[in-house]
Amino acid sequence: MKKLLYIGNKLNSHGFNKTSIETLGSFLAEEGYIVEYTSDKKNQVVRLFDMMITTFFRAKKVDYILIDTYSTSSFWYAFLCSQIASFFKTKYIPLLRGGDLPNRLNKNPYLCKLIFKHSYANVAPSNYLLEKFKERGFKNVIFIPNSIELKDYQFKKRTVIQPKILWVRSFAKIYNPKMAVEVLKLLKEKYPIASLTMVGPDKDGSLLETKEFAKSLNLEVNFTGKLSKNEWTDLAAEYDIFINTTHFDNTPISVIEAMALGLPVVTTNVGGIPYMLTNGQNALLVGDNATVAMVQAVEILLTETPLAQNLIDNAKILIESMDWQQVKYQWHNLLA
Repeated sequence: MKKLLYIGNKLNSHGFNKTSIETLGSFLAEEGYIVEYTSDKKNQVVRLFDMMITTFFRAKKVDYILIDTYSTSSFWYAFLCSQIASFFKTKYIPLLRGGDLPNRLNKNPYLCKLIFKHSYANVAPSNYLLEKFKERGFKNVIFIPNSIELKDYQFKKRTVIQPKILWVRSFAKIYNPKMAVEVLKLLKEKYPIASLTMVGPDKDGSLLETKEFAKSLNLEVNFTGKLSKNEWTDLAAEYDIFINTTHFDNTPISVIEAMALGLPVVTTNVGGIPYMLTNGQNALLVGDNATVAMVQAVEILLTETPLAQNLIDNAKILIESMDWQQVKYQWHNLLA
């Protein structure tokens, strides 16, 4: 069976949410691939050196190197490790995770060419990044969607929608968590029973900022901190609407999981989201940081039951196409 080296931020043991390296990596291992990982070092600099050293010593001993590729600071480990793989003539595959990668293509065109032109393939989990990379002349880009094991999610049919709001993400400025609190504030003016639970670990100090913001508005928000997938998916049964407030995104797993649980989704239409979801068909989409519009979209779900049910049903159909049992064949073909 093929041997893989998977490079990414494997930080779940340090209190961070699971990323692709811990989900896709596990899926591939279950399919029989021999998967090695780097890195689980918490310190970013130490993690970078661990990734580079591991790549240097393991490149000639694996068949493929998978590299989670983001658009901000983590872009640099992708660049450096890809060049080590290239030096050893090992096939490497950047997995395009960063919703803001098109801006990175503009900012560092030469470095991006070194990574993406010489890769075995570039895997785009969204049609958004597929399109943007092809526009820039990268022909070796293929679409393989983010996936989940659908059998692990209990779909709940919601016949009555209440203003019980759930938000699940790491607390970071790019995910705009304070917008969720603003949504609750406006909702409570008309729906005093409205509630908000926010699930996720802190990433850059935004958790404390969001808590203080809620307190300044005299709002009671339930902050759970980091929960396991089983914990938050069980919790989701108590809620009726999922909101996603991010400034940048690609194909967020938390949104996919929410739809698999039967939660109607209201999200900002940034990055790859409008390439994955269709406004009025399987979700409601609003502008970036458009708090009032998001409140109005939530009200639509509360007052227009047939529309809400239609969104839920169509989202379920979409999610079925992202089930690992469907997606795995695309990975088998790529790694054959």
